[in-house]
Amino acid sequence: MVVLAASICTKGGKAVVSRQFRDMPRSRIESLLASFPKLIPTGTQHTSVETADVRYVYQPLEDLYILLITNKSSNILQDIDTLHLFARVVSDLCRTAEQREIVKNEFELLSAFDEIVSLGYREPVNLMQVRNVLEMESHEEKIQEIIARNKEAEAKEELKRRAKQLEMQRREQQRRAAAGGPSAGSYLGGGISGYAPVPQREYTPPAPARNASPAPSSLRAPAFKGSGMKLGGKKTQQSALLDALGGEALLSEDMSAPATPAISNTPEPVVAAPKNERGSLPPVNAESVHVVVKEFLNLELMREGGLSHLELRGDMNLHISDPSLARVKLALAPAPASYGPELQFKQHPNVAKFASNRDRVVALKDPSRSFPVGQSLAVLKWRYSGKDETYVPLSINCWPTPSNDGTCDVNIEYELEAEHVSLHDVVISIPLPDGSYPTVSSHSGEWALNPSSHSLDWSIPLINAEERSGSLEFSVGGDDTGVFFPVKVSFVGQGSIAGVHLASVTRVEGGEEVTYSEDATISVENYTVV
Repeated sequence: MVVLAASICTKGGKAVVSRQFRDMPRSRIESLLASFPKLIPTGTQHTSVETADVRYVYQPLEDLYILLITNKSSNILQDIDTLHLFARVVSDLCRTAEQREIVKNEFELLSAFDEIVSLGYREPVNLMQVRNVLEMESHEEKIQEIIARNKEAEAKEELKRRAKQLEMQRREQQRRAAAGGPSAGSYLGGGISGYAPVPQREYTPPAPARNASPAPSSLRAPAFKGSGMKLGGKKTQQSALLDALGGEALLSEDMSAPATPAISNTPEPVVAAPKNERGSLPPVNAESVHVVVKEFLNLELMREGGLSHLELRGDMNLHISDPSLARVKLALAPAPASYGPELQFKQHPNVAKFASNRDRVVALKDPSRSFPVGQSLAVLKWRYSGKDETYVPLSINCWPTPSNDGTCDVNIEYELEAEHVSLHDVVISIPLPDGSYPTVSSHSGEWALNPSSHSLDWSIPLINAEERSGSLEFSVGGDDTGVFFPVKVSFVGQGSIAGVHLASVTRVEGGEEVTYSEDATISVENYTVV
């Protein structure tokens, strides 16, 4: 095969990036690219087209085309394989296949193109090898950086040790001065200030004098000049110490005069902002009769299909703010026909027995009593535990396929099973092999790399009955399909998986309907595919 050029062009034939592997003038490549869009057949699935001189092997790249220009005697199968590697390199280096992003990374793309094709012939490389070459990591450079960091750390430790030694001598001088002992200058032999002459950035330790006892004749009050040994002169002493060490000493916490209280430099604890559990769920304006339905989901799906276990817990809370509406009864909508008797209900002791298969009414046992006003009351709870896939709101299918070049192609898709609920802020997290980074070829929603867990986080803002499915395809280095599990899912749901929601609220006396508001949410405790 002979590849004459590799190019990325617009749908109008204007070159964005082009690399010629054989001698070819610019006017020639521009004329070939300008005539390319006119040769593309309509209504066919072919990815190659020929002229009298050359062959175009191309692939759409969103609003652009990536294509190889080869001679007609070239092997079309090898050309298509080479084109796919070019496309994966572009997806790996550019976050999006937009013209601005391509131009921004044009030099990296040209370097990668040269690693794949040399003088028109394909090099035996794969995506991982091209990525390693572009990173240009040097083992010797890393070793030198480690050595430099170690030297810097040793120098800082030496500065700390010298600073602590100086501080101990200064405190000894202050203690003897406060006790009326001999002068610090005669004791340490360093003059009035108590320090030996210190050249810039070099410290000469004073002669040790702790083993010698002072002469009795010297026990008289020392005469100090200036403020060199003034008690509490913390700023002056520390400034002199920094000057002696060239301004690079790191003072320890105990470097303060005994007569001066230490000032704590510990920062105040930062209080994290409370997490918004509702996420992007729309707010609900509470009426005088307000019902809050909360469900908590814990399930584990199998990667081959099926359900390992599922637990669904829910409760209904009633809040009445108007005393005139305290005597009401709640009528629930009929249960979905697909839900069986395994869903167990439990009512408040003061609430009449709830019959899930008949009237589905929540009311007090004594009709003459009223619900409490101004406080929330849990009137009904329900629970399900089992393996009925009817209660699975979102199905996840993760399908990794190893390739022959040491990479793995992963296709993951989702579909909303419970059409009566809406899922907001959905995040599907797929683990990645250590040291490998994905090349995303197609996706719905948004994706990002999570460095803390080394996973690909796929974010979908909203999944509902109108937008109920989506898919993500990427390739990554490694051939172990087990590393892509467990897949973790998180979201905030609106509605009720068990189908518990109000149909009406009426007064006990007269049966008049009452205006009410309802807030139904779903929270995920654990949602994984193993």
